[in-house]
Amino acid sequence: MWCYRGGSISAEPRINDRIRVPEVRLVGPSGEQVGIVPLAKALELAQEYDLDLVEVAATARPPVCKLMDYGKFKYESAMKAREARKNQAHTVIKEMKLRPKIDPHDYDTKKGHVVRFLKQGDKVKITIMFRGREQSRPELGFRLLQRLASDVEDLGFIESNPKQDGRNMIMVLGPHKKKTEAMAEAREAQAARKAERQGYATDGSADDDEVAEAPAEAEAEAPAETTSDA
Repeated sequence: MWCYRGGSISAEPRINDRIRVPEVRLVGPSGEQVGIVPLAKALELAQEYDLDLVEVAATARPPVCKLMDYGKFKYESAMKAREARKNQAHTVIKEMKLRPKIDPHDYDTKKGHVVRFLKQGDKVKITIMFRGREQSRPELGFRLLQRLASDVEDLGFIESNPKQDGRNMIMVLGPHKKKTEAMAEAREAQAARKAERQGYATDGSADDDEVAEAPAEAEAEAPAETTSDA
């Protein structure tokens, strides 16, 4: 019975002198097909170009190798993977806890958090906590949850209806906006704020430049009048 006793199999491709085949199908630095050449010749070309010989299709017969800057290739691949993870949408469930007889000011504060979460494209788990005699008045919690859902209906919907869970009553609100859409809008808003801070906003800045140029022209034509205005 065959048994593997080695370490983990590396996902890294074989490069340069780690390639152990008599010949390879070689691809040039710009993607051009060089053809089938002896391994020694491929390594010689790699040295001439000051590049690496990288095995890109090990299962082909013969294996396909390409001349490239392997360090640069790994760096660019890592950056692409990082950007992909950055743009990937993860479902997040936020939680907000309220009391049945919550103070109006506290309610507005809690609602503000719920609004922010929904705008971010996150789900929100609303928990009403009952204590003591409040447990005999579940309708208080139900009405509060219905009120909150109504107040944020433009941003979210009831994904899970209110239900009793021991001493608590729970409801889940889902956002109308997808996480990816919320992330894209957040990036656009951030870029707009950055552009505005740098003076590149498009809300009439060109007109301001034209107005700013007018005094200079007036000064060139009638310096005495401009000086008296100053």
